[in-house]
Amino acid sequence: MSLKHALLGLLSERPASGYDLLKQFETSLANVWPATQSQIYTELTKLAGSGLITVVAEGPRGRKEYALTDDGLAELRHWLTGTTPQRNTRSDVLLRVFFLGVLSPEQARAYLTELTELSAEGYEQLRRLSDSIDWDDGNLSVYGRIALEYGLRFNAMRREWAEWAARQIT
Repeated sequence: MSLKHALLGLLSERPASGYDLLKQFETSLANVWPATQSQIYTELTKLAGSGLITVVAEGPRGRKEYALTDDGLAELRHWLTGTTPQRNTRSDVLLRVFFLGVLSPEQARAYLTELTELSAEGYEQLRRLSDSIDWDDGNLSVYGRIALEYGLRFNAMRREWAEWAARQIT
């Protein structure tokens, strides 16, 4: 996935400014694809330059509102149906687990306990986020809830796994 496709997806729902998109990232996509303000604005400039989005309104202090073009919608649909999702092959968490044997058993268990706590915190953050959103019947709400549920289940599974893994260390 790329920031490009995340922005095209958000703009498929309705036109938005860079600031609006940043807020949407913070409240809906953060667990899937985090992005900084500078990354978003840089990508918006590229998307506009390639004709995938267009500026539909300009306001004070250089505020621009962007909308998806027909070419942008075609690119988003192609990405959704014509490309295979990349398999995540890198995990800093699991790479560290692979080498926990160089630590004392206490240090290894401490790492897994910390992972347990981080997973529990991640779960709670997503639960609070879910509670704070005014869900509606729009596509971003429907599919956003599905993606958020993945994050909740992933954090619950990782917490349970880390607890189990810590018990395996003798």
